Amino acid sequence: MSRWAEYAGLLGALLVVTIGFSLFADNFLTAATFRTVMNQVPTLLVVSVGMTFVLIGGGIDLSVGSVLAFSAGMLGLALNQWEWPVFAAIIASIGVAFACGLLSGGLVAMVGVPSFIVTLGMLEVARGGAYLITSSRTEYVGGALDGLTNTTFLALSLPVWIAACVAIIAQATITYTTLGRYIVAVGYNEEAARLSGINTKAVKWTTFAIGGALSGLGAILYTARLSAADPNAGRGLELEAIAAAVIGGTSLSGGRGSVLRTVVGVFIIAILGAGLAQVGAADSTKRVVSGAVIVAAVIADQFRRRK
Repeated sequence: MSRWAEYAGLLGALLVVTIGFSLFADNFLTAATFRTVMNQVPTLLVVSVGMTFVLIGGGIDLSVGSVLAFSAGMLGLALNQWEWPVFAAIIASIGVAFACGLLSGGLVAMVGVPSFIVTLGMLEVARGGAYLITSSRTEYVGGALDGLTNTTFLALSLPVWIAACVAIIAQATITYTTLGRYIVAVGYNEEAARLSGINTKAVKWTTFAIGGALSGLGAILYTARLSAADPNAGRGLELEAIAAAVIGGTSLSGGRGSVLRTVVGVFIIAILGAGLAQVGAADSTKRVVSGAVIVAAVIADQFRRRK
């Protein structure tokens, strides 16, 4: 299947899902639904972009939701208790997430522990860290981040534009830079990449560091939207990020993927969530649908690899 055919297929799936929910929910195709989706997309999008880097490089990161909560907790702590300036608090917040990514990547790349095991452990460590620094309470940041949420351009909020810029830069990195080609090579065949002179350990380490930093950025956007740093934030986010990337054609086996197609996958996930909420689906039903979408995306990935 050609690259353009894959884009057409994804956009067709997005259109089918949108039309389907519009038939069952009278108020689905409205400005309110559009605003809801666009407000929810930025956090999932930037985290999914980081997940795409990790997956293309042959790894997986199950800790992104917990790292986001830990990073958000650091933001609330720095703003409320330490009374740091907003910019310094944001840097500290992203720095914590970046450090988590560095630690996970170092254990995977330098020690050789499987990424599934490392990030499963980091999932618990970061979630525990989020509870510790917030004393298991939501940290309300008031209007400290209103500059993000209240700034609009062409009727879209600043977080949407930030997420769009992240996606464009990430796609250009994967497609046109030496680092991007190295990530694809390592994910496709790590041993062949090593024999060709690529520092495979450094490349894999870098993908996890990028994923961590983008989880931190996601925490900023999430906290700005809710005006609060919630230690329970990001639960299940890792599954949504993996689903968005795999729906977009990123291979769970590594070596193949596209950030722009991940963006379409993010919108499919967001439309599914908004549509199920409007038709009154129970949380258990949402979980069944989300799980089915992930399984279907993995099956489709296996078929693509065989072809």
